[in-house]
Amino acid sequence: MASARGLGLLLLLLLPTIGKGGPSTVVRINQAALSYVSDVGKAALQQALRVTVPSLLDLDESGEVLRATRIQLLRVRVSSLHLRLLAELGLRLSAAANFTFQVLRVTEPLELTLPVVLQADAHVAQGSIGTPVVSVSACSSVFGTATMPGAKNSPSPALLARVQTHIQAAMNSKLCLRVSNLVQDLNVHLGTLIGLTPVGPESQIRYTMVSVPTVTSDDISLDIDAALFLLGTPIVLPEDTTPFALPRHGGARDAMATVGLSQHLFDSALLLLQKAGALNLDVTGQLNSANNPLNTSVLGQLIPEVAHQFPEPMPLVLKVQLGATPVVTLHTNNATLRLQPLVEVLAMASNSAFQSLFSLDVVVNLSLQLSVSKVKLQGTTSVLGDVQVTVASSNVGSIDPAQVHLLMGTVFEKPLLDHLNALLGMGIALPSVVNLCYSNPEVFVHEGYVVISSGLLYQH
Repeated sequence: MASARGLGLLLLLLLPTIGKGGPSTVVRINQAALSYVSDVGKAALQQALRVTVPSLLDLDESGEVLRATRIQLLRVRVSSLHLRLLAELGLRLSAAANFTFQVLRVTEPLELTLPVVLQADAHVAQGSIGTPVVSVSACSSVFGTATMPGAKNSPSPALLARVQTHIQAAMNSKLCLRVSNLVQDLNVHLGTLIGLTPVGPESQIRYTMVSVPTVTSDDISLDIDAALFLLGTPIVLPEDTTPFALPRHGGARDAMATVGLSQHLFDSALLLLQKAGALNLDVTGQLNSANNPLNTSVLGQLIPEVAHQFPEPMPLVLKVQLGATPVVTLHTNNATLRLQPLVEVLAMASNSAFQSLFSLDVVVNLSLQLSVSKVKLQGTTSVLGDVQVTVASSNVGSIDPAQVHLLMGTVFEKPLLDHLNALLGMGIALPSVVNLCYSNPEVFVHEGYVVISSGLLYQH
């Protein structure tokens, strides 16, 4: 069963899940991916095809058993396995296998090899709970002529024909049933694609299909919706009136899998991070450090009222909070991120309570570099241009924005980048199933969407 699931998990990415809403993600799998699945799936098919054959009985005229000849399956070798796309249907499986049996006669055991060619078509339908149900719609097995390689004393042609007829009669229905069971085993695992995957401690992402897959002779295309949840509540953006459609040639032509991610998905992910408070941070420093500018003594050199209120050096805290949703912009070969946090500057008073000195409206433009690790989309950022600073409120009199800007560049940019890159480095799950990873992925940024072109790697 475990090895059968190996082929099942690989095939799973080729199949849809059913959901509601418009697609924010499109996944396309081509024939190269099917060829990879075929190579990896031989062992699973071999295990699934291990069938039992009852003894061959010699009966007298009254029906009493005179002799029972045991027939034992020694091994199955799948010499070839091919999967290909069937337009408007699903998949076709073609396989060739050699079955080696031991025929336990009274005189001398015989080894008999029987070649078989299998062909099965798999159809994908929608189940009652909104998940795909995979079923074999057609199956056939064609038997070749049995041989006895290496046999010293060959049995009579009549006995050989009788044994082969008996084995074929026993296997004829069992082989297609085993193939059907192998394909049906996929249904147990379909939930791994549509289940909730953690994004953070209190947030999750769930992928669901919004329509039946589009199957052509070149690839299978899945329209997938990504729903993000915070504390069990979905993150809802205004509905995009223009459905996301992935152009045919948005990535590398030789990739097994092509994943298109819409602007809507990035907007939802950033809204989730903002609502979860994950983008907020407190910037502090060590008071006794010679290089620490986060204290009232340094700030007092820029703002006289701070020096007046705090004659002794006291630590400062920058409380960075994003009230506005970050904005990601996707242009050809260029992704940027715009943050507009409110930065409140607080000082520790003599009673250990923090006192608000002033607050700043800040605008930060960042370059966003995207990458994929295993099954997660990750990002790193760097500051583009100058950080824009305006004074929002002040409890320490008049403030020169230019002087505060110098302080922000010294103590604000690096902690912000460290925080963002650690957060984006955790990544967000892409559509995937257990034990299947993206291999050698490339990320392409286009106008309003991102394309990931990748191979596939099955990890036992």
